[in-house]
Amino acid sequence: MTQTVIGITLCWLIALGVSSAKAATPNIVLVMTDDQGWGQLGVAGHPRLKTPHLDAMANNGLRFDRFYAGAPVCSPTRASVLTGRTNMRTGVQSHGYALRHQEKTLAEALKQAGYATGHFGKWHLNGLRGPGVPILKDDPYHPGRFGFDTWLSVTNFFDMHPVMSRQGVFEEFEGDSSGIIVAGALEFMEQQMQANRPFLSVIWYGTPHAPFMASDADKALFADLDEASQDQHGELVAMDRSMGALRTGLRSLGIAEDTLLWFCSDNGGLAKIQPETVGGLRANKGSLYEGGIRVPAIVEWPKRIRPGRVTHYPASTLDIFPTLAEIVDLPDSTRAMPQDGDSLNLLFDRDLARRAKPIPFQCFGETALIDNEYKLLQLGRNKQAKRYELYDLDQDPTESKDLYKQETATAERMTAAMTALQTSIQRSFIGADYPEKRLQPADPEPRFWTTVKGYKPYFETWRKRPEYRSRLQNF
Repeated sequence: MTQTVIGITLCWLIALGVSSAKAATPNIVLVMTDDQGWGQLGVAGHPRLKTPHLDAMANNGLRFDRFYAGAPVCSPTRASVLTGRTNMRTGVQSHGYALRHQEKTLAEALKQAGYATGHFGKWHLNGLRGPGVPILKDDPYHPGRFGFDTWLSVTNFFDMHPVMSRQGVFEEFEGDSSGIIVAGALEFMEQQMQANRPFLSVIWYGTPHAPFMASDADKALFADLDEASQDQHGELVAMDRSMGALRTGLRSLGIAEDTLLWFCSDNGGLAKIQPETVGGLRANKGSLYEGGIRVPAIVEWPKRIRPGRVTHYPASTLDIFPTLAEIVDLPDSTRAMPQDGDSLNLLFDRDLARRAKPIPFQCFGETALIDNEYKLLQLGRNKQAKRYELYDLDQDPTESKDLYKQETATAERMTAAMTALQTSIQRSFIGADYPEKRLQPADPEPRFWTTVKGYKPYFETWRKRPEYRSRLQNF
């Protein structure tokens, strides 16, 4: 009898242990810069830019050598983070397109799992273009519509001394925008810590997107560069400092050990900045070549990830939702299907040799597919003739030698996979993934916020602000 009880107890404890190991509830902080190139990181060997706080994060966590934004421009990548799906499935065709209400988001899923959810900074998933303005309370696509309890947000890129929206109430701030949103996020985190509640905090910088605005002190080290390069690098200095404040704040709150902090950029670096932004890769923001989609990325989670690791494993913003879903043990029903990302949970414990699931991209009428070392592109925009290109990124990271006609077996295999992917994405685009089997409502067309009636009372005041002056000069 005693042995039976002991056996039952041991089985119960083992089962409990397995369950506990599978379903963790770390605090989650997702940080994304705006137009930071793959080469714009001190630890990656940038010749001028120093990023001591991001370097310290990398030295205490896992740095990705091959991490990809979901798309070569910002709004589509943001959609990929929140859904785990390539942007065209979600209706976010390019910058300034709205995320469909029919999509299931990471914030909604974690909220159902008991997390508090907050968004801080650039949103750009509400269908509005132009320099960032505070989001209206009645905006049908504001962050709250997609699962965020708390939000201090703007529609698009933003700079020094921003005006922002706190759940629809406009507030003016003084100082660098990166520090402002980190301070707002830390206040939110402290509130959740006191409530003993895990949290998701999404911090989306407006830096270093043009127009560039940096303090004299932050751009002083780059005085020999042209003005745009001075200011852009100065913005990155301020952003890195805010990352230091974020990491210090997590330690001060006593929650750094079990907080999963994930940093990346939303697309590749900009052209015409010196030194160049993409670390020698081909092309820049807007392109499906490596310079347009490969971005810096670091994950720090002291409880799980041993310090100082660097991985060449190919990964993507598409993987963020599936990874967190596995860690927190979210039901499959919290994600729209099909999912394009894959969980990186095992990668946090050890390096992995081969990725099972290729990484897809589709934007501007062009498609790319990355399958470990190989990358297939179908290029040709608008009425241009379509063409295929194939590269071995292990041997040729700068994409200088097209292998499409040379490695025919690989080309045929990946072309067939790409064709199937394009068919699947088209079905998603027309709404076939949703329970209704159609779009409901139809996707709104992107528009500039100057056409929105709710902003017109602010035109006269905002005309004096440098970020809005050119946009409002004819109003």
